[in-house]
Amino acid sequence: MPILCVANQKGGVGKTTTAVNLAAGLARRGQRVLLIDLDIQGSATVTLGAMPSNGELSVAECLTAERPLSEVIRDTATEGLKLAPAGERLAVVDIHLATALAREHVLKRCLASSLPHFDHVVIDTAPYLGLLTLNALVAADHVLIPVSCEYLPILGLKLFNETLARIRVSLGVPCDVLGYLLTMYDRRERITAEVEEILRRNFGSAVFPQPIRISTRHKAAPSHRKTIYEFERASGRGRVDHERLCDEVIDRLKVRTEQSFARLFETPEAAQPRARSSASEVG
Repeated sequence: MPILCVANQKGGVGKTTTAVNLAAGLARRGQRVLLIDLDIQGSATVTLGAMPSNGELSVAECLTAERPLSEVIRDTATEGLKLAPAGERLAVVDIHLATALAREHVLKRCLASSLPHFDHVVIDTAPYLGLLTLNALVAADHVLIPVSCEYLPILGLKLFNETLARIRVSLGVPCDVLGYLLTMYDRRERITAEVEEILRRNFGSAVFPQPIRISTRHKAAPSHRKTIYEFERASGRGRVDHERLCDEVIDRLKVRTEQSFARLFETPEAAQPRARSSASEVG
């Protein structure tokens, strides 16, 4: 069961839009999906119309008291899609995590009891590399990185990738980059072509072949508390783009799973050259 973290330290690149609609798209295909909202603004929770009322528990309480995440999981309007909602206290969780035992692994421990109930877990993150985002990266098997077609998000990718490399080495977790996703894609703007050229030159096939095109429907859907699938007709560009994204994510996860199984049957002699190669890439 893959755990996928949607992350980028730059804000406004479409992380929540990607996380919500990817999770909803997978659920629409008959998958049991859990969406975890770790953004202190609670944007995914607001989009799905599931903000906790006074007295109701959220992800924040689970992390601060290390309670099972299953205690806060709730239904959404999309069949098969469950939500672990953000709450007002999420903004101060970093302070509590700073003194926690093995603080980078708290989310992973809270999530453990819920894993058997889902086919996919998608984690939406805050636009900074604090302990909340670090917990998401440690808990995840794969990272999907949205990159809006602007100059500044490109600058932040180097720092983000360096952080992923350090996490792999120091914490011994996979943090496999499933892919880079171009968002807010507008062919009419020159910067779009420039950003795409830079990404594809530097990351090659790791960049998803189909971008998420700019759309007013994406901007309007959250205010109506709906996913793009509920808000737009089947032929709309938002739905079409996210259906393609779901296809690509499923295909890539299948390949990663097959590779993982293949490694189980590697001989020690075959595994050593690959391990040395991976270490040199990180360095």
